[in-house]
Amino acid sequence: MLQLLFTVAFSVAPLILYVPPLRSLNLFVETAAYLFRDALSYFHSVSPRLRVAISRFLSPHIAAAGR
Repeated sequence: MLQLLFTVAFSVAPLILYVPPLRSLNLFVETAAYLFRDALSYFHSVSPRLRVAISRFLSPHIAAAGR
């Protein structure tokens, strides 16, 4: 049983090098949350204007198709 424990421990040890430390992940998550929040506020300001632009572009085509 002790041999199995050492085998598992030494086989997992190199894999730990691929996992970044939690403090690096925390900075990444904080930056991603900031970017998401900023993009969401930008989208909310652009969305009404985009909807109006699309409706103005499509309304003549829809009216012509209805004739």
